[in-house]
Order: sequence, then structure tokens, then C-alpha cells
Amino acid sequence: MTVRVQSDEFDAGAELNAFTAEVAGAGAIVSFTGVVRDVDGGLTAMEIEHYPAMTESAIAKIVKEAQSRWNLADALVIHRYGRLETGAQIMMVATASRHRVDAFQAAEFLMDYLKSRAPFWKKELTKDGESWVEARDEDEDALGRW
Repeated sequence: MTVRVQSDEFDAGAELNAFTAEVAGAGAIVSFTGVVRDVDGGLTAMEIEHYPAMTESAIAKIVKEAQSRWNLADALVIHRYGRLETGAQIMMVATASRHRVDAFQAAEFLMDYLKSRAPFWKKELTKDGESWVEARDEDEDALGRW
């Protein structure tokens, strides 16, 4: 299990290749990369803050929960903080298992829980100002399936 919280950009292809090379015996590798998107046409950037002593530990607990629910050979979570322009990569999740169902479900679980339970504070920056992103009901609803 690897958890990294960083401000630096990452190369999702290189990360996936390295992750895949280190997993022995896996029959399925699933990955997801989240990108800053402009939903309403005015977003210029997203600013993500976190408390380092708490964030990596909280994400590690989420990954351990995934490992207890599914038969995973390994998992990788990278999450960025700082100012991220639209189109920038925010996070990456990769899971490896012997079978695809475990890899897919664990990756979805990780993405749902990272969105709602990882301690990050997000601010949207637009040409008209800035505002903190509040929790969304649909993100909380997504946790109900797990």
C-alpha cells in the first residue's frame, strides 16, 4: 500500500506502470485519475488545503478498510494539494487483485471514501471570486452502497 499526499504533479502513466511492475500475481489492475473540471464555465482553479499530520493517516485507514473488504494484492493513492488549474490531475487510485471484481469494487470504494472522508478543504477560484466547496448529498449517498 502506498499513500502519497503531495503538491507536485505526477505522471499517471508512469505511476501506473511502476505500480503494475511491482504487483506479482495480479490478474487485474484498475486505475482512476481525477482531474480538476470546470462544471459551470467559470472555474479557473481549485485550491486544496490539508493538515499533513492527519491526512495521510486518514487515507491509510481508508485503504486498509478496502484491503479488509476485498482481496487486494496492492493499492496506490496519490492526492495533491495546493493550487490546481483546471485540467490538472488531483488524485489517482490504483488497485491490484487476482480478479477484476475485487479491483474494480475496491477502486470505487476508495474513490467514494476519498471524496467524502479524506480531510481536505477545497476552494473553487473563479473569475468572480472564490468559495469553499461544501459536502454534497450525492457524495454522502455514494457511501451508502458500501
